[in-house]
Amino acid sequence: MRPLEGLPVYDGPFLRRELEIFREWFLGRHLGVELTPEEKLGWERICAVLIASALEQPRVCVHRDYHSRNLMVTNPPSPGILDFQDAVIGPVTYDLVSLLRDCYIAWNPDRVTDWALGYLALAVQSGILPETAPERFLSWFDLMGAQRHLKACGIFARLRHRDGKPHYVNDIPRTIDYLRDVAERYPELADLQRLIRDRVDEAA
Repeated sequence: MRPLEGLPVYDGPFLRRELEIFREWFLGRHLGVELTPEEKLGWERICAVLIASALEQPRVCVHRDYHSRNLMVTNPPSPGILDFQDAVIGPVTYDLVSLLRDCYIAWNPDRVTDWALGYLALAVQSGILPETAPERFLSWFDLMGAQRHLKACGIFARLRHRDGKPHYVNDIPRTIDYLRDVAERYPELADLQRLIRDRVDEAA
C-alpha cells in the first residue's frame, strides 16, 4: 500500500455523498421529483447495496474520472492522462467501469464484458487481484458502474442548473440507459428499476 500513501480513502461516507448528488440535483432539481416515504426507503436500500459492493472490493489507486475525454494521444508513453488530481484509494473496478461504460460513448455490451474479463485475467496475473470468480468480478463491475452513473447524472444536472453548462444534459439518457440495464439484471436493485420506471421515465 506504500505507493498509495497520502491519498484519501474512498470510504462509505464518501460514496454516499456522491450518491446523494443524484437525489438532490437530478431527481430534485432537474426533474422536480420528491420521493415518497416508500421510495425513500427504497433509495436507502439502493445505496446500501452499492456501497457494500464497492467496499468489499480490493483497493487500488482510483483516478475517479478515467474516461475517453481525459485520455490524450501523446508520444510514447501513451496515453496522456488528465484530471488525476482527485485520485483516491478505492475499488478496483471503478476506473475500469468509468472507461468501458463511458458516459460519453457507448460500446457493444458483449465487447465490454470481454474487455472487463480480460482486465481481470491480467490483474490476477500481475498480482493486483487474487484469484477472483468472473461472476463476482462482473457483479462488482456492474454495481460500481451503477454508483458512478447515479453520481454522473447528478453532476450533469448540477452543471446545468448551478454552473450554467447545459450541454452535459445531453449525456444523461445514455447514462440512464446504463442504469436501467444493470437494474433489470440484478434483483437486489429492484428498487432502482422501479425508481427509473416510475419517476425518471415518467418525468422524461
